[in-house]
Amino acid sequence: MEGALIARDKVGVQDFVLLDSHTSEAAFLNNLRKRYQENLIYTYIGSLLVSVNPYQELDIYTVSQMKLYRGVNFFELPPHLYAIADNAYRVMCNEYNNHFILISGESGAGKTEASKKILQYYAVTCPTTEQLQTVRDRLLLSNPVLEAFGNAKTLRNDNSSRFGKYMDIQFDFKGAPVGGHILSYLIEKSRVVHQNHGERNFHIFYQLLEGGDKDLLCWLGLERNPQKYTYLIQGRCAKVFSINDKNDWKIVRKAFSIIDFTEKDIEHLFGIVASVLHLGNIQFEEDSNGHAIIRDGSQIKWISKLLGAHLSILQEALTHRKIEARSEEVLSPLNVDLAFYARDAVAKAIYGRTFTWLVNKINGSLANKDSTQKTVIGLLDIYGFEVLDTNSFEQFCINYCNEKLQQLLIEMTLKAEQEEYELEGIEWEPIPYFNNKIICDLVEQKHKGIISILDEECLRPGEATDLSFLEKLEEKVGDHAHFVTRKLADQKTRKSIDWVDFRLLHYAGEVTYCDNFYLLLIIRDCFLLSELDNRRRPETVATQFKNSLTSLIEILMSKEPSYIRCIKPNENKEPGKFDDFLIRHQVKYLGLMEHLRVRRAGFAYRRKYELFLQRYKSLCPATWPHWHGPAAEGVERLIKHIGYKPEEYKLGRTKIFIRFPKTLFATEDAFEYRKHLLISRLQAKYKGFLGKRAYQKKRKAAIKLEACWRGALARRAAKKRTWAVQTIRKFINGFINRKKPLCPENRDFVRLSQYHYLMKLRDHLPKNVLDKSWLQPPSILEETSEMLQKICMRNLVRKYCRGLTAERKVQLQQKVVTSAVFSGKKEGYLESLSQPFLETRLRISTSNLSDGIVVIHVPEDNKQKGDVILQCEHIFETVTKLCILANKQSLVKVVKGR
Repeated sequence: MEGALIARDKVGVQDFVLLDSHTSEAAFLNNLRKRYQENLIYTYIGSLLVSVNPYQELDIYTVSQMKLYRGVNFFELPPHLYAIADNAYRVMCNEYNNHFILISGESGAGKTEASKKILQYYAVTCPTTEQLQTVRDRLLLSNPVLEAFGNAKTLRNDNSSRFGKYMDIQFDFKGAPVGGHILSYLIEKSRVVHQNHGERNFHIFYQLLEGGDKDLLCWLGLERNPQKYTYLIQGRCAKVFSINDKNDWKIVRKAFSIIDFTEKDIEHLFGIVASVLHLGNIQFEEDSNGHAIIRDGSQIKWISKLLGAHLSILQEALTHRKIEARSEEVLSPLNVDLAFYARDAVAKAIYGRTFTWLVNKINGSLANKDSTQKTVIGLLDIYGFEVLDTNSFEQFCINYCNEKLQQLLIEMTLKAEQEEYELEGIEWEPIPYFNNKIICDLVEQKHKGIISILDEECLRPGEATDLSFLEKLEEKVGDHAHFVTRKLADQKTRKSIDWVDFRLLHYAGEVTYCDNFYLLLIIRDCFLLSELDNRRRPETVATQFKNSLTSLIEILMSKEPSYIRCIKPNENKEPGKFDDFLIRHQVKYLGLMEHLRVRRAGFAYRRKYELFLQRYKSLCPATWPHWHGPAAEGVERLIKHIGYKPEEYKLGRTKIFIRFPKTLFATEDAFEYRKHLLISRLQAKYKGFLGKRAYQKKRKAAIKLEACWRGALARRAAKKRTWAVQTIRKFINGFINRKKPLCPENRDFVRLSQYHYLMKLRDHLPKNVLDKSWLQPPSILEETSEMLQKICMRNLVRKYCRGLTAERKVQLQQKVVTSAVFSGKKEGYLESLSQPFLETRLRISTSNLSDGIVVIHVPEDNKQKGDVILQCEHIFETVTKLCILANKQSLVKVVKGR
């Protein structure tokens, strides 16, 4: 909780006790507003939880949230419903005592949802077995059943609880829920017969009509249309957008089967519900004597069938009243108005008794048969203080109940404070507060209280009226400081009080009650035979409620308390809207300012030494980082170093008490500053540690890599050496056997020799056909080498031949002829080989005359000798053959003779 103080300017404080201006209502509302605007709907006043209805789904009720709050110190996490539930559960398990959680607030503030969330928390977090799961299911599913029969749509809330509910959850020694018990208080029976505009009757009527199957409705004599029934149309809103009656009907039906209702029980239950609707449709007419009669008997026949009552007895009960005079009984007929009142009274009595039976039936299914001792946590979901425009008897009972609960809250809070002070050895300082016992006595005191006066007025002989009751009140309690009537009021106040009204000054404010129906509160419990035979006058509803409330207070006084106060932020159920006027009104009548004043009268903050030292030890060098002595001495050393003044704190036996919030705020601000310094130092250390760790990790990795790489290289070298040895051995063996035919022993050597020879030969091949050099082959390749040489020469010749021109070819042919003629025969032949034959060296000419002279011309570069002149008879043949031999016709030139 202390950690959230840094953000207090934005989101307020988590505990109102830490407000500087704890007596200021404006400061209280401002803190509440800040938190509500940040969707922080929960705030503490000490151990009391203030809850503001968000009117939207918040992601704070998940299973993970439940586990987060399970087993955690109460102030360790932000305020939450689960913290209240878990604290009650842990203390119950540790100390083996009983607890109760009181949930109060006005309609629409979220009381019912809060009780559901607490039940769900226990269902999820408590230990369980397969057998106990049934108990859990029944505990959870009792809610939709009670909501169906006890909740209704009102102007303030679409699912408003119209009764008070106290549920005991029983736990075994292991902390597992094993059973439960429910008590109900003051169900609003008047709603059965009358609803204000915009409101509905109890949910079950609409669920039955909307969700019941056709056969069931036929058997009950009902139609689906709620407009057909008088008791369902007065509010003029049978259909509500936010309520799914058909789906709710399915949930209720499923719940009945799990809660162990038999089909016969369900059949009778719905028969009674249907009979109430039929009762509302009974209409009375006036006979000639002015007495009420029932003309149309169709509705009463259905009631007779469904209730199993004789038709004539029902008609008589609705149209007559029985007057007892000594030993005689006289039936007196009713007029139409009284008959309608009797009809409505019967409907209310039937529904009220049915609801009581339903609660008892649920209790039977939740009862634990094991006789071993159990601990309990009680959930009290009860109406809050109400101030309406017209405040009836129900508001009187509700506000009386809240007076008693406020008295209980203040007394138990003071008691807890005083016990803690005494336990810690701190002197108790009396706390001034408003003790509302004076108001409770005004209502409940024997023979003098309002309820006792009401009983007397109902029992006295003669006709009792509203005015006679008011006169009696003025006579007996007229001098009470918190009671005012028009007659007793001053001139200014008198205008706001009617003649038949009276006003009570409650702890939460003034409330004016109208008195025009008080004497109608005598009812008869008319269902059990033993009660029918009992001649005693029944108790008034007020007395019954007082007795049940007294019993409830006794139950609560025997348990350790936890409190949840629910607040409705606006009338329109809008998320995020904060109505200051409405909330100020609720803060007042919930007694929150009074409770805060009592809680802050002593010390605003208290913590165990160990927790305080653990949080703030960094503020003192002597206690940081570790304190090895007793925690109390460490705290004393710490606060002296911080500079606490004597009037700002007290040291108890196990706790430190700080009187002023500003002292705590200053400590928390100093801690926040110190925390930043420590975090910076920690970050530097941590970064250094991370760097060192990263370096060591890299170094270790590098060493490992180097070792692995050296190993890999060594293995590779060893493998290579092994391979080399094997290869050398193999080739030596091959060399030794190289002369043998190709076999496994010399194959590799031969192949290598061939390879090397061929590779070497590739670089030493002859360059032309005249190059006769050839690489000497190994003996095993001689044949191959010879073949390759031939191929090579042929290839060279082929390439040479392809590269010859026609002229060169002719010259070579001539050289071949010359070789054939002169080789070895004539000296100088070899020297002529390098000299190519030229075409220009030989020219033949003849004249155009008829002579036989042929001239062979010598080239001009060799004029040492003259041309050759030949004389032949066959000149033409000779010249032609020379041309053919030379393959050149242009060789001969015919010149003009002279």
